[in-house]
Amino acid sequence: MKVARLSKRRTEAHEALEHGRITKDDKPLKPAYQVKPGDILVIHYATRYVTVRVREVPLRMTPGVKAADLYEIIETRRDDPAEWV
Repeated sequence: MKVARLSKRRTEAHEALEHGRITKDDKPLKPAYQVKPGDILVIHYATRYVTVRVREVPLRMTPGVKAADLYEIIETRRDDPAEWV
């Protein structure tokens, strides 16, 4: 997530995984999960949900890696506070 710039810091991405805010097929992912090209992930940020399709998973961040080429945003929706009740 850090390499693809879907999170600002590795610790932030790790905490999101530990708290179940990143899911695949409606199941929370574990920090050890190896993301593969073609995976569709739903990421719950503070006020929105973002659904992405993973295109590529580089081994490390290099200057030639463009974050926008690593994933495709399928859907973005706001978190509805009315559902919190």
